[in-house]
Amino acid sequence: MAAIHISQDLDNVFEALANKHRREMIYVLGLQPYSISQLASMRHLSLPAIHKHIKVLETADLILRKKIGQTNFLTLNRKAFHGLQDWLMQYQTYWGSDEETLENYENYLIEKNPMKGGKK
Repeated sequence: MAAIHISQDLDNVFEALANKHRREMIYVLGLQPYSISQLASMRHLSLPAIHKHIKVLETADLILRKKIGQTNFLTLNRKAFHGLQDWLMQYQTYWGSDEETLENYENYLIEKNPMKGGKK
């Protein structure tokens, strides 16, 4: 599994995604690379504000930066999302819907201890 399972890495990713502006930045960077000034303009943020968001996204390893000439361009680091997806998928149930899962667990408890099991 990916390094995202390390607690601090996962914390950094969730911290980065907890902000509306950063989620919007992730969305547009998933479509194509943008310069920092283009992102600031699109999000109606000042350059100092956009740089704070970029720092959080870079700490979480969710974006990549490349300097072309005098301009810094950003793009999505798609590999970082593979680890997050792996972490999320561990909660995918293979027993059906959430309601079915609860019913299955209830049946398990009743079978395990029939004297304490009650009627619905």
